[in-house]
Amino acid sequence: MARTRKGRDISGWLVVDKPAGITSTAVVNKVKWAFSAKKAGHAGTLDPEATGVLAVALGEATKTVPYITDAMKAYRFSVRLGQATNTDDTEGEVTDTSDARPTDDEIKAALGQFVGDIMQVPPKFSAVKIDGERAYKRARSDEDFEIAARPLYVEELLMAERPDADHVILEMTCGKGGYVRSIARDLGAALGCFGHVEWLRRVWSGPFDAEDGISMEKIEELAKTPEIDAHLLPLEEGLADLPEVKTTEGGAAKLRNGNPGMVIVSDVEYGDECWASLHGEAVAVGVYKAGELHPSRVFVRATQ
Repeated sequence: MARTRKGRDISGWLVVDKPAGITSTAVVNKVKWAFSAKKAGHAGTLDPEATGVLAVALGEATKTVPYITDAMKAYRFSVRLGQATNTDDTEGEVTDTSDARPTDDEIKAALGQFVGDIMQVPPKFSAVKIDGERAYKRARSDEDFEIAARPLYVEELLMAERPDADHVILEMTCGKGGYVRSIARDLGAALGCFGHVEWLRRVWSGPFDAEDGISMEKIEELAKTPEIDAHLLPLEEGLADLPEVKTTEGGAAKLRNGNPGMVIVSDVEYGDECWASLHGEAVAVGVYKAGELHPSRVFVRATQ
């Protein structure tokens, strides 16, 4: 007999302003506990020492996680110049040092090579899988291995501040799969002085902004009370980057059963991915074809 999953049938997004010193998984577990939710997941890991937006999906909102994971994201971070570490951040051991310090103009000129469609090698201390095993596990065992470069789209990389000769604060907007630690490492190499990330904050992720995030202290304070539900955003927030089409009661019934359903469109074209709504609530995500939405994901509401 299948085990029944305990918890509330609650769906939506919680924007957490993650503090340093906690893993993304630990945040998800705390949110799941606080809401007594059956199911929870996050849209894009943050390193334990990183802060900022960690978007946590509950219930049916977990079906929209891929759309937030694929969305553009913005980061603000400090690069410590003159030192390389084996983790590309302050958690690791210093492996190389340099007395060279670039000028502001030299830094600005070097940033251009990291904008646009670039190839990036993830840090060895990362969750990238190498032959089925996490890279960080191999790195901790002092294994000698290489990680293949991966494509990354960087929309913008700017120098925001230069507090002193040893530090530069950068702001970056990029697509899915970007490693800020790799940017710091590669920038240091390009400038001939080495570099690693000193601190990192994700400012926004898709439609979610750190300024609107709830703190872990507030989650603890409101845990398992009716008041915590007020901080939950609708699951539709996770579909902000997809076009919306309207459906009818009859169309919704078909879509909920996994069948194509009639939709009313305005600027959606044949073959476009979109989501169908009924009375403002998401019914399904799918592909539009000749007046119908062919569903790939269907949302099951607790009241249905």
